[in-house]
Amino acid sequence: MQNPNEIRIDKFLWAARIYKTRSIATEECKKGRILINNAEVKPSRSVSVNEIIIVRKPPVTYTFRVLQPAGNRVSAKLVPTLIEDLTPEEEKTKLDIHHPSPGGYRPRGTGRPTKKERRLIDRLRDDIDGDEGW
Repeated sequence: MQNPNEIRIDKFLWAARIYKTRSIATEECKKGRILINNAEVKPSRSVSVNEIIIVRKPPVTYTFRVLQPAGNRVSAKLVPTLIEDLTPEEEKTKLDIHHPSPGGYRPRGTGRPTKKERRLIDRLRDDIDGDEGW
């Protein structure tokens, strides 16, 4: 039987809510996107306290320190008791670059734009982009 302080890395990544399913975590380990102490790992590798886990989810590379290994999935509120996020802010800003906010501001409660409003929005966007689609 396995030591309760050592849990498989694929199971831990799922329990700490880094991946949505354990099978996804397993596949990422097989692809070489999971590193423990700068070494690629297999899904069966055990993880223990104070190990540094590097998770490459393009375009961002996350870094975590294991505080407490857990084999059962925990609520999102309890995740900080399992891992400490060591990811630099520069890495986190890469997500903002790839997922820009939708254009324009619309006050809450105004609903969807009408057909007329949508045409006006499209014209404004075309003018900003410099495309002359008329």
